[in-house]
Amino acid sequence: LFLGLDGMLYDFFNGYEDLKNKKIRFVGKATERIQEDYLRILRYFRFYGRIAEKPGDQEPSTLQAIKENAKGLAGISGERIWVELKKILLGNHVNHLVRLMYELDIAQYIGLPLDGSLEEFDRVTKNIQNLCPKPMTVLTSLLKVKDDVTNLDLRLKISKEEKNLGLFLVKHRQELTKAVGPEPLRPYQDFIMDSREANTNSKICELLKYQGEEHLLREMQQWTVPSFPVSGHDLRKMGVSSGKEIGTALQQLRDEWKKSGYHMDKEELLSCLKKL
Repeated sequence: LFLGLDGMLYDFFNGYEDLKNKKIRFVGKATERIQEDYLRILRYFRFYGRIAEKPGDQEPSTLQAIKENAKGLAGISGERIWVELKKILLGNHVNHLVRLMYELDIAQYIGLPLDGSLEEFDRVTKNIQNLCPKPMTVLTSLLKVKDDVTNLDLRLKISKEEKNLGLFLVKHRQELTKAVGPEPLRPYQDFIMDSREANTNSKICELLKYQGEEHLLREMQQWTVPSFPVSGHDLRKMGVSSGKEIGTALQQLRDEWKKSGYHMDKEELLSCLKKL
């Protein structure tokens, strides 16, 4: 489409009609356009997820041209591929489009595992609807083991933060789940309090999105990480002088504080220390 300075619209390829009908296609011959820049294969998927009203409305000749030229993506830099893939993962019809990537032999050339977990991918993409996940949260559902994350990084040059999130989700998506009882959020809170890593809160929120725990996600986003109220200085004032003893006592008090749901204040904890 071209727009003249006088406001006249010039449409040499019936693009206006395609836009009205929400039809996605290459200009002219698909094979020629793709071979000019193989990244256009992924742009086709991105625009489909942005504009098309329903999945499965592609022209068979277009899909055939994509399949015959999929190998050309092997020569495209990982950084350029990742820019497009992230937008596809957050667009519409993502289940359909990713399955197409496997059917058309695209996946192997863009860093996706050959045996991607498509059933898990379908489940997670339903979970994260309307939860604004990060692209890596969606993509990790295709990955089975941490080596899949490593291989993805080698191909796409994802950021350190994205790689760490992928590794975190692969490791904890099954074992770190809500508790039965009145405090379902407690296991996630305990994990944050015990963690020594940066951005743990953010990772836990992405895990809750992955698991489809919308209610718990809202609770977590409103939760403020409490500060442990006792310091080594408090223990010295009580006569504990040895560094080793202070360290042991602080850990014991942290354990008691944790058992209380992080509700015990300084006086209660110091009183507890006398009993310990």
